[in-house]
Amino acid sequence: MFAFRYPLVLFFILLVPVLVVILRTRRSDPAFTFPSRTLVEGLRPTLRARLRLVPLFLRAAALVLLIMALARPQSVLEGTKTVSEGVDIVLALDTSTSMLAEDFTLRGVRVNRFDLVRDVVKEFVRKRKDDRIGMVAFAARAYTVCPLTTDYSWLNENLDRVTVGMIEDGTAIGSALASSCNRLRTSKTKSKIIILLTDGVSNAGSISPTMAAEAAKSLGIKIYTICVGRKGLSPYPFRDPYGRKVYQNIPIEIDEEVLKKIASVTGGKYYLATDTETLRKIYEDINRLEKSVIEHFGYKEYSELFYYFLIPGLILILLEILLANTVFMRVP
Repeated sequence: MFAFRYPLVLFFILLVPVLVVILRTRRSDPAFTFPSRTLVEGLRPTLRARLRLVPLFLRAAALVLLIMALARPQSVLEGTKTVSEGVDIVLALDTSTSMLAEDFTLRGVRVNRFDLVRDVVKEFVRKRKDDRIGMVAFAARAYTVCPLTTDYSWLNENLDRVTVGMIEDGTAIGSALASSCNRLRTSKTKSKIIILLTDGVSNAGSISPTMAAEAAKSLGIKIYTICVGRKGLSPYPFRDPYGRKVYQNIPIEIDEEVLKKIASVTGGKYYLATDTETLRKIYEDINRLEKSVIEHFGYKEYSELFYYFLIPGLILILLEILLANTVFMRVP
């Protein structure tokens, strides 16, 4: 796509013909005076005389090209603004140390809860097409891993950098919901969703989960809560004195009542995932959420083309000067 950055400059081209007419009709005193016209009436004009206006037209063409260069012609390489159906979603992921319990299997291999969640979340993201998705990780406090975006590859790159233990240990569900709500606060879509995934009891943070749920409700945000893992004893990995991985069953508490209340208050739904297949089905169920119209504003990248006009214009000026002072030089 071709366009001028300053199209109003092109109006100066209209002055070029006026300038040509002025220069063409401008008369000067003759270089030689003849006593009678009969002395020159029989003379035929030479080729040089017929082409005497060539420098003038070269100058006019050069002016047109220079004006076009000043208008800054550009080629639009890329520009995006699309309207599509989508949902604004924030994924709130628990990264407390209890997520290291290895009570799941993935493709026949025992894995901890967070590694399974990472794999299922990536599959969930791949199935979304036009949604803006953000991510919040939390333990004793919450932080934004990725703001709302449609760049899913960048989202997954940020997810890969999230690890259990990168935040001080604890489970601040209220803080996670508050941070997620803050990301959705300015959203204009009709469907705003938080998918909260945790395996424990809220025991950190200054905001209670129910208070955060009420705030989400006032903002028109649905919260889907997922409790991952089994209540009771779960195998937790340790290193023995010889550096070998061993497992010890440790008790892990789950506050299902609070998670159910959070979902109920906001019009969402509560899920319990005790195995890999159930967790996948939960995300597939959420995948069928209501759609709403959103706009994606991209960027435009330009390629400057002014030199295609500037260089020929300068060449024509040099040619006009050369011809005016050689072939078409006028004798005073």
